[in-house]
Amino acid sequence: MIKLIQGDCYRIKDIEEKNIVIVTDPPFNIGYKYRTYKDNKKEQEYFEWLTDLFGDSPLVCVHYPEQLHKLSYYMNRFPTKICSLVYNSNTGKQHRDVAYYGIKPDFRLVKQPYKNPNDKRIKKLIQEGKGARLYDWWNVNQVKNTSKEKTEHPCQMPEIIMEYIIGIIPNKEEITVVDPFMGSGTTGVACKKKNVNFIGIEKDEFYFEIAKKRIYEHE
Repeated sequence: MIKLIQGDCYRIKDIEEKNIVIVTDPPFNIGYKYRTYKDNKKEQEYFEWLTDLFGDSPLVCVHYPEQLHKLSYYMNRFPTKICSLVYNSNTGKQHRDVAYYGIKPDFRLVKQPYKNPNDKRIKKLIQEGKGARLYDWWNVNQVKNTSKEKTEHPCQMPEIIMEYIIGIIPNKEEITVVDPFMGSGTTGVACKKKNVNFIGIEKDEFYFEIAKKRIYEHE
């Protein structure tokens, strides 16, 4: 089930589906230039806004580490697990954390290549089609202008990261993932790959059309 809503993030309050899990990469409140959203709220207003929006729902949130500490404080909720991602870039501020609230991720659900493929025991496992369980840290490349998956959205999350994030959520067949800041639709693409129900909400009509085309046309 894929459902896309063009409207304000507070449309999340209208969702009637049960067992929703919010998975989102929200605006970071750093003055980023979006088309129709001003990314410059006062700090308290910003965190109170997210707290009201997320409520008590199971939540996976991507943010700068320091901001996640503040968000936890305002929500009076503390993560069951933190994962970290680092973009393979020489520029600063490339570290993000991924906080799971009310969810205990299972890293056995996503496999990655073994680090020592020449070991005899590992060779045997590879021949059997097995892989290593996913780590809780991810080193990835940013979505650059030359990337195949790049859209016109200015702040796009790599598909592989959202696949990791969603992939280690247990009991995926029983949940509906909701992203109230859908942006270019990366969360929806990952859900489609993982056969997970998805509801995406995006305020900006231009970004919404990008996400809609990307999700529905993805094979």
